[in-house]
Amino acid sequence: MRKGAAAQVKELPTQTIGKQAKSDKDYSIYFQSPSLKDAKKRGKEEVSVRYESAIPDDMKTIGEGKRYLIRTYGCQMNEHDTEVMKGMLEDMGFEATEDKRDADVILLNTCAIRENAEDKVFGELGHLKTLKQEKPGLILGVCGCMSQEETVVNRIMQKHAFVDIIFGTHNIHRLPVLLKEAYFSKEMVVEVWSKEGDIIENLPKKREGMKAWVNIMYGCDKFCTYCIVPYTRGKERSRRPEDVLAEIRDLARQGFKEITLLGQNVNAYGKDFADISYTFGDLMDDVRKIDIPRIRFTTSHPRDFDDRLIEVLAKRGNLVEHIHLPVQSGSTEVLKRMSRKYSREHYLELVSKIKRAIPDVVLSTDIIVGFPGETEEQFEETMSLVREVRYDSAFTFIYSPRDGTPAAAMEDNVPDEVKKDRLKRLNDLMATISREQNELLRGQTVEVLVEGESKTNPDVLSGRTRTNKLVHFQGSKELAGRFVHVTITEPQTWLLKGELAVAQPAKVV
Repeated sequence: MRKGAAAQVKELPTQTIGKQAKSDKDYSIYFQSPSLKDAKKRGKEEVSVRYESAIPDDMKTIGEGKRYLIRTYGCQMNEHDTEVMKGMLEDMGFEATEDKRDADVILLNTCAIRENAEDKVFGELGHLKTLKQEKPGLILGVCGCMSQEETVVNRIMQKHAFVDIIFGTHNIHRLPVLLKEAYFSKEMVVEVWSKEGDIIENLPKKREGMKAWVNIMYGCDKFCTYCIVPYTRGKERSRRPEDVLAEIRDLARQGFKEITLLGQNVNAYGKDFADISYTFGDLMDDVRKIDIPRIRFTTSHPRDFDDRLIEVLAKRGNLVEHIHLPVQSGSTEVLKRMSRKYSREHYLELVSKIKRAIPDVVLSTDIIVGFPGETEEQFEETMSLVREVRYDSAFTFIYSPRDGTPAAAMEDNVPDEVKKDRLKRLNDLMATISREQNELLRGQTVEVLVEGESKTNPDVLSGRTRTNKLVHFQGSKELAGRFVHVTITEPQTWLLKGELAVAQPAKVV
């Protein structure tokens, strides 16, 4: 185990620093720390698509007799990245464990969206330090979006020198090589590319259950002033349509019941293609023809939600009637300071278009309160927009600054007590509307995809409607993974309680 206040690290050859490796052979010994300055650059270099084996021959048995544990923080993209890392680890012979004391490799797959997420990770590192001292052979790694932040990597190197590996979102496919170096080196292995990553196909994935996530693109070019994602995930890079469709067809053959298409901004899909004209609406139209019962997507940006996409979603079929449409604020002035690139009026016009095309659509959203400069009148504009749109659910947050973003340099002049009061008022309003929306389903029979036992009561089954509403009901555990019809008997604020229906067919919600 390393000694001293700071980790000892190995350095890359000078000529490879800051450059994309053409292949894994270009790197031998690793230290490539993230740079916010480099991450802010949007280069014109071509992003290549690489089809290659993820596991080197000499790493295919290195995990035999060993176990791994991955702790995942953050969004569905992080969950999908974890599926890829699990797939690679198991292809190297590792087995999964939920007990950190049994683990030979522990990876923390991190989120950088909010300060609270970083606090959780550093708290967990504090707990793991003792385990590392008791078990020196344990390989401990930090990956994901936090690892793309220069200040975070410096903090880990200075205060958490017991960490063995740090790698970023662009380097996930390099896990076997980095793990090998960590096993045979007594020094910290750091590899975080601050430029854009290539698109790596054919990576193994370990998926569980009847639902699957499919990445269709990476990165974001919107540069909202509060958001660190464009710097941690890089510029927008779309997977080729043939690769996306082939993966979904394979999942259909495997019997998956629901697919969620993922991207930081899914409806910007295809805008970076130079050789073809193919949009997210075109992709959804092609996916619609594949034999998967349910297709979802997240997350969409209102600015890129075009008429073609609305036209395709209105065809329904396996395209569900639930759309997550982040608004962030109901005030045009606040939206301008956020650099959301749409106005309140544009957003409401988009909602009207969607509701005309899909009258029974269920909308959910993201909202930030207490953004720098937000006045009481501007917050009330958010409240009035929520009343007008009538979201069924919302992820609501108090603004917290992220180092390196433009908003972090703004005067954070909304007092904490005011932020907390606004969040409470918003959440109270959302609870009222959600309950009213759910009450409309009383006595209705709905289609539910059964996920398994409820997390709070093993005697109750839990599942989701097409519109992503949570349903609890009693039934045989053998129903897990199947579609059933449930009559809603007790609508509540955040879930629906019901009974297995005898009569068919179900109302599709």
